[in-house]
Amino acid sequence: MEYNFGEIEKRWQQYWADREVYRVTEDTTKPKFYVLDMFPYPSGAGLHVGHPLGYIASDIYSRYKRLQGFNVLHPMGYDAYGLPAEQYAIQTGQHPAITTKNNIARYREQLDKIGFSYDWSREVQTCDPEYYKWTQWAFVKMFRSYYCNQAQQARPVDELIEVFSQQGTTGLDLACTEPMSFTADEWNAKTEKEQQEILMNYRIAYLGDTLVNWCPQLGTVLANDEVSEGLSIRGGYPVEQKKMRQWCLRVSAYAQRLLDGLDDVDWTDSLKETQRNWIGRSVGAVMKFKTPGGISFDIFTTRADTIFGVTFMVLAPESELVEQLTTPEQRNAVDAYILKTKKRTERERIADKSVSGVFSGSYALHPFTGDLLPIWISDYVLAGYGTGAIMAVPAHDSRDYAFAKHFNLSIVPLIEGCDISEESFDAKEGILMNSGFLNGLPVKEAIVKAIEEVEERNLGFRKVNFRLRDAIFSRQRYWGEPFPVYYKDGMPYTLDEGELPLELPEVDKYLPTESGEPPLGRARNWQTREGYPLELSTMPGFAGSSAYYLRYMDPRNGQALVSTEANNYWRSVDLYIGGTEHATGHLIYSRFWNKFLFDLGVSCEQEPFRKLVNQGMIQGRSNFVYRIKETNTFVSLNLKDQYDVTPIHVDVNIVHNDVLDVEAFRNWNPEYKNAEFILEDGKYICGWAVEKMSKSMFNVVNPDVIVENYGADTLRLYEMFLGPLELSKPWDTNGIDGVHRFLRRLWNLFHTNGEFLVSDEDPTKEELKSLHKLIKKVSFDIENFSFNTSVSAFMICVNELSQLKCNKKAILSDLLVCLAPFAPHIAEELWHKLGNEQTICDAKFPELNEEYLKENVFSYAISFNGKSRFVLEFPADVSNAEIEKTVLEHPYSQKWLDGKSPRKVIIVPRKIVNIVV
Repeated sequence: MEYNFGEIEKRWQQYWADREVYRVTEDTTKPKFYVLDMFPYPSGAGLHVGHPLGYIASDIYSRYKRLQGFNVLHPMGYDAYGLPAEQYAIQTGQHPAITTKNNIARYREQLDKIGFSYDWSREVQTCDPEYYKWTQWAFVKMFRSYYCNQAQQARPVDELIEVFSQQGTTGLDLACTEPMSFTADEWNAKTEKEQQEILMNYRIAYLGDTLVNWCPQLGTVLANDEVSEGLSIRGGYPVEQKKMRQWCLRVSAYAQRLLDGLDDVDWTDSLKETQRNWIGRSVGAVMKFKTPGGISFDIFTTRADTIFGVTFMVLAPESELVEQLTTPEQRNAVDAYILKTKKRTERERIADKSVSGVFSGSYALHPFTGDLLPIWISDYVLAGYGTGAIMAVPAHDSRDYAFAKHFNLSIVPLIEGCDISEESFDAKEGILMNSGFLNGLPVKEAIVKAIEEVEERNLGFRKVNFRLRDAIFSRQRYWGEPFPVYYKDGMPYTLDEGELPLELPEVDKYLPTESGEPPLGRARNWQTREGYPLELSTMPGFAGSSAYYLRYMDPRNGQALVSTEANNYWRSVDLYIGGTEHATGHLIYSRFWNKFLFDLGVSCEQEPFRKLVNQGMIQGRSNFVYRIKETNTFVSLNLKDQYDVTPIHVDVNIVHNDVLDVEAFRNWNPEYKNAEFILEDGKYICGWAVEKMSKSMFNVVNPDVIVENYGADTLRLYEMFLGPLELSKPWDTNGIDGVHRFLRRLWNLFHTNGEFLVSDEDPTKEELKSLHKLIKKVSFDIENFSFNTSVSAFMICVNELSQLKCNKKAILSDLLVCLAPFAPHIAEELWHKLGNEQTICDAKFPELNEEYLKENVFSYAISFNGKSRFVLEFPADVSNAEIEKTVLEHPYSQKWLDGKSPRKVIIVPRKIVNIVV
């Protein structure tokens, strides 16, 4: 019987689906284990072979934990809102829901072919009103909450209103947009609108004026990762920095808790460090500077000790101070510079080390010396960090130094013995000089002394600052979650929870209105029953993906995001697998969202993801043909240097082991229908290169093709075999035949002359040793995500068992259970052929017996004066005296001794015997 992978895989996929083998419920008799893949966005292109890499890894781990007796939650769903579907709708008029539905169906078809153990009964889609009802519900809760810094907790706004009415702001420490101070009487005397405006300053979900990436042609705000070099990724349209009133989430209130929580999760050090840098905690001082004209502004610095090295000030181009401090003489230059800056995102400005700037025309007074400090404007200062203004200390900051050198500004060294002739001296140690009352102090003492002096002279105050900024939560798009918000007297109010979900309305076009309103402005009767207008913006993509892991725990609950019982059972994700591109955005927002829900008592854990593993990227292995210039003739790789050629990307799906299917090439593109070929040894050999997997490079490999030609089990094993999970590696079909041959050799262990034939005989020591080596290796590798070496271990084991002609049921059964997480279809097929009636998914992973791995005999290299001459085997428990006696009496030893007596016999246990003559 041949290994018919196509028939086998279809049969067992249907079997698993019909019997709901992967459906899971809360079972308190079993330990739980929650494995999660990062939410995929279903694109129209479908999956390529790079996408399943992390999914296969998580599936192996899920199946393995189930075999160990765990109750495994392994769900899948779709991050279904996104700009691509909306752009397609704009271009074609087709509703994004239709596009998304078709894309999801395509994804599901492809995922099913690969044989994943997902519990599809828990599938969620972020565009489903029954799902986004709970995203809207969370937003309402955030709108109705404030953050108490003293309690380090979100609290109800209704409670804050009561406190304001009794004591005003006295004694309160609250997260806010701007510091406020008022009495109870002043609060009680305000109108409802005035009170609502004040509360907006404290709400966790609030309206605020913020700098955004605005794309006029798309008519929407874009996230940083949707912009590159001043253009939108989608469409390539110009993007500018623009201050707009947007919905925001007060993520910054949770900065310290987000920082502290990293100590409680099992993530890589590099990923934790990335998050720590993104959160960016710094301790310093806020200092007040004034201009001769009476305008004052604050700066934040972590190095108050460098105050005497300040030689100029720098404002962010977006700072409101720019308008106040630009003199008429500098107006044109400043306006031109700001216009140029608007085309760059903050991320691009941070990464760019080039120097640019413009003088405002104004000066500030040094708070200690009274010296005049020129005030410049430059894009290396960001409005969102600190106060959007800095005191520049060029001697001891590299970017200030470059700026000062470029514009010929003064540089004053502050550390004894420092050399600033070529670069700034950025060391944080040394003795201060040129620093007034700080002279002679070490840096650490000077920092403390400087802050004390600043506070004593009422020039500022000590402050902890964070780089982490609040999340912009509005998008001027159609295809997104509607905000459950209406406006009364110009102020926002949220719908009652019983009115959720607020469903996305129909519109005639998916473009902004003629007056510039977002697409929801086209909806008819987009208002409450009372006639109040509803919010026209929609939520961003990350809204629906911030708490999806909680919804998977209880996806059909119509009364709550997740029940207390389900949450207390599943608690948090035990293993999360996804790409490093989400290290800051998604992971920060999910952790914030979870901590907020923890404050509400909805989530029972502060951290959503206990262990996180980042998989690398599978890159494309491109192929090239070489066309002789001004002809339609193509020359093979090793002959191309004899001609003047142009390399051309060719579809990798018509290339096998770098050999081109020339007829398929002629049919691939009408331009090549009459192509001629100069071959080598009768073949056309293509060139190759490793590049990003992209349709434009024709190096996208569809997993459906691999499954059709080799089977899903081959695809699964091969993706793991390519290299370590966490590293990027090129897809190379040249090696896939070897993995497929391995599965055929495995099949042949169970078959003799095409007949299924296994034996009930007891295994030999050699067979048990081979099996238990595998059990030990695979168990270790899965726990440590070293799946590539597991595949090698399977190949070694099958080769050993083949050489031993092993067809023992006792050995082959355990071999199948070990293999089942990696290649479930062939394992299930052979498992049932062995007579098992239940699925292999419910088998027990074999226990390792170290006794079978103990060596009974060891080979010793017998050397004379350090040169190995022959080999002898000895029992493991033999004494050195017996070894020496046996070696010296051996006929070969007599030959090499040649009648001489040995001066010394050196024995290295279980390795070497060296006879010194």
